Amino acid sequence: MTRCNLHTHTCFSDGSDLPENYCEEAIRQGFDTLGFSDHGPVSFENTFAIRNGKLGEYVNSILHLKEKYSSRKLSLTVLLGLEIDYIPGISKPFDNYRKEFPFNYLIGSVHLVKNQDSGKLWFIDGPDISIYDTGLKDVFNGDIQQAVTAYYRQIQFMVLDQKPDIIGHMDKIKMYNKGRFFSENDPWYINLIDETLDIISDTACVVEVNTRGLYKKRSETFFPGPEIMKKLKKLNIPVTLVSDAHKPNELSLGFVEALKTLKMLGFEKTVTRSADDWKEIQV
Repeated sequence: MTRCNLHTHTCFSDGSDLPENYCEEAIRQGFDTLGFSDHGPVSFENTFAIRNGKLGEYVNSILHLKEKYSSRKLSLTVLLGLEIDYIPGISKPFDNYRKEFPFNYLIGSVHLVKNQDSGKLWFIDGPDISIYDTGLKDVFNGDIQQAVTAYYRQIQFMVLDQKPDIIGHMDKIKMYNKGRFFSENDPWYINLIDETLDIISDTACVVEVNTRGLYKKRSETFFPGPEIMKKLKKLNIPVTLVSDAHKPNELSLGFVEALKTLKMLGFEKTVTRSADDWKEIQV
């Protein structure tokens, strides 16, 4: 069975280890393909992204491993990717990265939701739930429908304007909600999901099924959850299974559970990336 992961973070951003250690663990686990996707630089002080001026070093490190592991007896296809935070008016155009470096793919994600009126940013990620709560109050005056709508609009604009290859953890907005502020069954929330999927279905974007929230016990379901996965299947939107690993031992965490869910929902195939194209994998 083909084993792969395209969402991997190293010590170049907020991961724990050198890229080569992930390669060695991937081979130990029987992986065919390992894609690196450290967080692209952002223009403000932070603790999660590649430092400004270090992107070239990251690229060269992965390209070196790409060559090294392709020539080994136990070969591993190493791919160069990048996870880019899409923040309207702040993040660099995705094509700038494509033109400057030979990326095999780009993941587009939203971790910081912009209030278009005030310009303030709501950080929805990280290990501290209080940052989510405080940001909701300070940036959107506690109006969860306005805040969540801004999140999905940001994803929609990213898909249309930046054309990422992969959409990262599409419904991550639910992670620290935990049923407190909105229900995923609310009609307005379902409408936002449907609008977003309609836009995605008209593009070549792949949606990742991300296991990190589940194995880190920050979410009760994958990103996205089963109800959205059903809609992805119905719309024939391709999915790729990823662990969003920040440590080598996380490379395949949650994969067994995710594959069971995909099979139960009727998926017969997922996709993974080769050097220059997508290829299908039997579930």
